[in-house]
This record gives sequence, C-alpha cells and structure tokens, in this order.
Amino acid sequence: MTHNQDWDIDRYKTEHEPKHHWALKREFMERNKDRFPEHSLVCLANTLGNIEFMGCQYPQDTMDLIDELSMGLVQDYRENQKGKLQRTFVSGSVAANKKVNRT
Repeated sequence: MTHNQDWDIDRYKTEHEPKHHWALKREFMERNKDRFPEHSLVCLANTLGNIEFMGCQYPQDTMDLIDELSMGLVQDYRENQKGKLQRTFVSGSVAANKKVNRT
C-alpha cells in the first residue's frame, strides 16, 4: 500500500525559521517524500533539524535512520556552514564568573 504524496511541503515552514534551516529540512522532505507518510516525514525532518541546528541526540536507531535518509544532504550543508559564525554555549556559572572577574 502506498501513501499520499500530494501534499505541500512548504506549509510546514515556520514564520521565524531561518532560510538555511528551512532549506535543509525542505530538501530532506523532497528527497524522502516517497518513502514515508506526511506526518512521519515532517517529524523526521524536524528531528534532522534538532540534530543539525541544536546538537540534539536521539536513540541510535533514530540517529542511524536520519543518517541514512540525509546521506549527502547533510555533508553539503555542513560544508556550506564551515566559514560561518558558530555559537558557543557556556554555563551560566562560567559566564557569571567571567563577568565578575572581567576575563
């Protein structure tokens, strides 16, 4: 049994989503639209976004599935991001200590 592939991917773009985030998720959905039903694919695309943009980790089976479905796509995205500004997260206590000690 096949699933409906006649749905609009663009309706899942959120208002405040950065263009490069949406581009990665959109391409992921385009590439895999024939493999999963709409609801499942949207969830997988959001999972990909959480992994790539926020550094989230999931159970190994999920990570393996995302790796398989995004083969080639993620490598291109990472290559394009290499020269861009990267965020560095520090704990609140480290930030407060640096402010107090002016380092």
